[in-house]
Amino acid sequence: MGTGASGNNQVVLLDLNNPTFQQNLFDLDADELKRAIKTLEKLRKMTWGGIYTDHGLRWEKITSVTPPKGIEAIYSLRITQARRATAYRDGAFLRLLTIPPDHDATYGKK
Repeated sequence: MGTGASGNNQVVLLDLNNPTFQQNLFDLDADELKRAIKTLEKLRKMTWGGIYTDHGLRWEKITSVTPPKGIEAIYSLRITQARRATAYRDGAFLRLLTIPPDHDATYGKK
């Protein structure tokens, strides 16, 4: 469920600097973009424990994709009703990676 039990009361800091994440975000249509921004606003007010247990976000480890060196695991979370984002935890930071165009792409499937 992420990086250990310690730090689960820590407030989440968002990292939106990944160029792929930014491009995926900017490519959303206006309605999806509004929904994504609402989710990002929600995330920045949460603790890590809240993210792990929030039923709407559905934080889950992606086991079908090998994470890059130095990253323990990649996770998916619901960013809008129709879209999931990929991300990983780095201390207090939630580092967002992508908003794939479809569900299967989130999990590395074609």
